[in-house]
Amino acid sequence: MLEPVPDEPVAVADCGPERALVVADYHAGLEVGLRRDGVEIRSREAERREKLLGLLEDTGADRLVLLGDVGDGIGEPTGTERAEIEALFGAVSQRVPVTVTKGNHDGGIETVTDMFAGVEVADGPGVRVGDVGFCHGHTWPDEAVLRAPTLCTAHEHPLVRLEDEVGGSRTERTWLRGRVDAEGFPEYEAVGDRMVVCPAFNDLSGGTVVNEAPDFLSPFLPDGLADADAYLLDGTRLGDYRHV
Repeated sequence: MLEPVPDEPVAVADCGPERALVVADYHAGLEVGLRRDGVEIRSREAERREKLLGLLEDTGADRLVLLGDVGDGIGEPTGTERAEIEALFGAVSQRVPVTVTKGNHDGGIETVTDMFAGVEVADGPGVRVGDVGFCHGHTWPDEAVLRAPTLCTAHEHPLVRLEDEVGGSRTERTWLRGRVDAEGFPEYEAVGDRMVVCPAFNDLSGGTVVNEAPDFLSPFLPDGLADADAYLLDGTRLGDYRHV
């Protein structure tokens, strides 16, 4: 079972003996890349870390699950990005154990995680904890992960575009929640029941505008997700994401 935290891009998963705070697409060091592209922006490193630590305390979670793309670079993290990741794991690992499901931006994440006791890394196909399967979503999940009653994934950074009565528009981060469609996983013998696609924790990371006939990034979306509704961070149900 996965319950979003109201007004936040995170959720709490009931994994049996543990309750896990689930955080997707942290993208440490993102501002470095933006500045390289000519965008003048200050680092929000401290705010991100303090926000996450506050959510751990507020939810009373027993574990932190980072659903991939902890960093923003593709290979081994270096420089400012590495320093931010080290500070994050240094602070969190003193409070709770951490599970990282590797994303496409986490190629060398073990060079940092190996420095900290209590931090474990699962490869791209993900990991199952109790009744919840976790994977980043950039590759096909392990069969045991997909068979979990709830599959929790990320990678897409789902957004919806909302328009007002005078033609203005804005994008908002959103959750996608729906039934797993076995037809989207033709090579698997069995699938679970529900899938949740999590919004990005980092609000600077952009994403897929799901109500604009997008090209999804994940190999199992949209075919593997049937009857999916979009939900804003405040819990507002928008209905079928394709027709918001």
